[in-house]
Amino acid sequence: MTTETNDTGFRATINQFSNLNQHKQAQPELVLVGLEPALALLRTWQSNRLTRTYSDLLVNPEFESACRFFLSDIYAARDFSKRDQDLEYLYHVMSRFLPDFLLKLARKTIELNSLTNTLDQALLKVLVENLQVVDKITPQIYAEGYRICDNYNDRAFQIELLINVGKMVGSGTRLPLINAALRLARRPARLAGWEDVQDFLERGFFAFKNIRKPEKFLGTIQDREMHILDNIFANYPDPFEI
Repeated sequence: MTTETNDTGFRATINQFSNLNQHKQAQPELVLVGLEPALALLRTWQSNRLTRTYSDLLVNPEFESACRFFLSDIYAARDFSKRDQDLEYLYHVMSRFLPDFLLKLARKTIELNSLTNTLDQALLKVLVENLQVVDKITPQIYAEGYRICDNYNDRAFQIELLINVGKMVGSGTRLPLINAALRLARRPARLAGWEDVQDFLERGFFAFKNIRKPEKFLGTIQDREMHILDNIFANYPDPFEI
């Protein structure tokens, strides 16, 4: 690839991200106030539960980075509203420029984030209003909240979406075009104010890059999460025991 081609591609990417930034500036600004205490409590409990469930993968050099990505960027007790909003803008406005693979990944990630937020809000409502949770969640109370929500199919679909996103990221790490696109977008994304989304995409791809068999890693997650979900709805005393 010639220097002229590199320069042309860089300028084009700068323009694309700058146009996207102008679009974002024209939208109502999302005011971040942090997670409300009850939601922060729920997300913290979920993150701690996942840490316990996948403690063996977290000490496995091959899987550690991918595990930590899920814990820090998907289920952490943080407000991801701005990043998720930016990701939706990226999908809708950049559809003419992004590779088809990245568009499909963005669409699935948006769907997963939206479903997760909807399910968490429903669960939070039950925990607070039905089970009077104030400052502590136990495995038994959490499981009872699931049963009251009575949305087994939605929870199973959430797991399926998570695995599909993971599979797409895993396959994407082996596509030279995707790695090149991420590298090319790095500087213009930061210059145009899209570093949150860029960092999220890069961390996700690089977390999976060293996994030799993503299907083994993702299969373990799917098996355990479905096992736990089935245990919850079967009213097991300790549904999170693996």
